[in-house]
Amino acid sequence: MNSDNNNVTIDDRQLYKKLVKIALPISVQGVVSATLGLVDNLMVGFLGEAELAAVGIATQIYYIHYLLLFGFASGTATFYAQFFGTKDYRNIRRTIGFAISAATIVGVVFFIIGFFFTDGLLNIYSNDETLIAMARPYVRFCSVTFFFLGISSPLEMAFKATQQTKVPMVISAVVFTTNTALNYVFIFGKFGLPAMGIMGAALATTIARGMEVLIVLYFTGRKSNSFRGPVKDFFDWNKEMIVRIAKNAAPTTANELLWSIGQTMYVAAFSRIGTTAYAAYQAAAAIHSIFSFAAFSIGDATLILVGEKLGEGKLEETYILGKKLLKVGVAVGLAVGILLMICAKPLVGLFNLTDEGKYYAFMILLVYGALTWLHLYNGINITGTLRGGGDTTFAMIAESCCVWFVAVPMAFFGALVLHVPIYVAVLMVNTEELVKSILMTKRFKSKKWLNNVIGGL
Repeated sequence: MNSDNNNVTIDDRQLYKKLVKIALPISVQGVVSATLGLVDNLMVGFLGEAELAAVGIATQIYYIHYLLLFGFASGTATFYAQFFGTKDYRNIRRTIGFAISAATIVGVVFFIIGFFFTDGLLNIYSNDETLIAMARPYVRFCSVTFFFLGISSPLEMAFKATQQTKVPMVISAVVFTTNTALNYVFIFGKFGLPAMGIMGAALATTIARGMEVLIVLYFTGRKSNSFRGPVKDFFDWNKEMIVRIAKNAAPTTANELLWSIGQTMYVAAFSRIGTTAYAAYQAAAAIHSIFSFAAFSIGDATLILVGEKLGEGKLEETYILGKKLLKVGVAVGLAVGILLMICAKPLVGLFNLTDEGKYYAFMILLVYGALTWLHLYNGINITGTLRGGGDTTFAMIAESCCVWFVAVPMAFFGALVLHVPIYVAVLMVNTEELVKSILMTKRFKSKKWLNNVIGGL
């Protein structure tokens, strides 16, 4: 047992045991999702580099929507976790109901953009008419999934925050395995069905997301679910609760929205380097996601553990807990980064890329691997300690400024002005992580992120 400030003690063995219990299922969920996403990219990649690039630009709106929901869900997760610390399950249900309602409204907005303004959207990410023509039907067909995620995303976050992390793991395993199997059938035309190419991938994704809603509702209604209760509780909000949730979730939502749009701006820059360069970036991103999801499970676990402690009113113990989790995160980041660099070459070889494309993808993965520890350090601070403590406004300002004032300008400067290779442009973009780490370290040490947001509710 180790001690720290004010004679507060934390049993390391119990902490790591609890961390593994929470983080491992989240990690498995992320790895399964990312691995099957990699398989999806491999299947589309077998159609050609142009098809892979087309799906890459087609999925940008879904990427923005997913991270927007993740940001909102992270803001509500502060309440789930802190209410869980006080065993207030009725207020957890109320928070979930509000989250689903808000996420559904967001889904309506994204559906309108994706279905009715498709070309204007795609023109942001590419000026290649061939790629746009290939991407257009994918975007329109999958637009219905915005409604599905409005239900499944808040419920899955609630399961995580109430430490029922095995449920989202099982759901993801079933849904993404089904998605991959359907991709194989529809893309290549198996079992007597016609080969649908890119549209096959769109059909598979839509069916899988619909299935996800049904499964998560099933688990929500099970007696073993800790927040199971009367349906009316999910819609029994009051003005004070809505204001508090909105005040905490608005910055996290804005944070993820601005961050995700910034990420798609990299695509807008990198796709203009050339189809081969962008296809390599798309392949490298698919590979990298497997390793990053595994590592970033610690960030989700940090939010849950920090929120629980703050709900109990143990501020100093929460601070010490945060320090320990950051140290664990750096160690995990170093290990995962080295593993990524070791596996980079054989994994790149799985893609149907040209030799030049494989070289680009390999070099991009080396950049990602070398910086994984720094990404994870910043990620745990933003999505874990700061959000767990309700310090969401500072997290939003710090991360958004780093993306838009450092990373995005670097992407366009490297790609369109200096005309550097794609892997050098990726390295230039990641200089923002250095700036961000300075801001995060200073904020953590200030202890201004230690807030109880549920008092009086």
